[in-house]
Amino acid sequence: QVQLVESGGGLVQPGGSRRLSCAASGSIFSINAMGWYRQAPGKQRALVATITRGGSTNYAESVEGRFTISRDNAKNTVYLQMNNMRPEDTAVYYCNADGLTIATGQNVRPFISWGQGTQVTVSS
Repeated sequence: QVQLVESGGGLVQPGGSRRLSCAASGSIFSINAMGWYRQAPGKQRALVATITRGGSTNYAESVEGRFTISRDNAKNTVYLQMNNMRPEDTAVYYCNADGLTIATGQNVRPFISWGQGTQVTVSS
């Protein structure tokens, strides 16, 4: 199994910044893409940003130019730097990762894991 643990959520004033972190642990053979999603009250979970192992990134249009996703492959950790935050960025932010996990007998199998979520509130 592969576990993801997010940190860094909290209250931010409009125009402020916040950095989220997500560390993967467990029986990791390799991690391919990692990403951040968010779910606002009454809305479906939506993509924020993703990053491949090689560093290629993809952003939702609503955060392009304000948020930056990055990762440290040696630490199996992904980050989300959020700048110029707006009240509409308020949501529970979830980390996601996919790759290969070590199964019994040294075999590997695919995995997709989600973190437990961290609340980010943008308000004055």
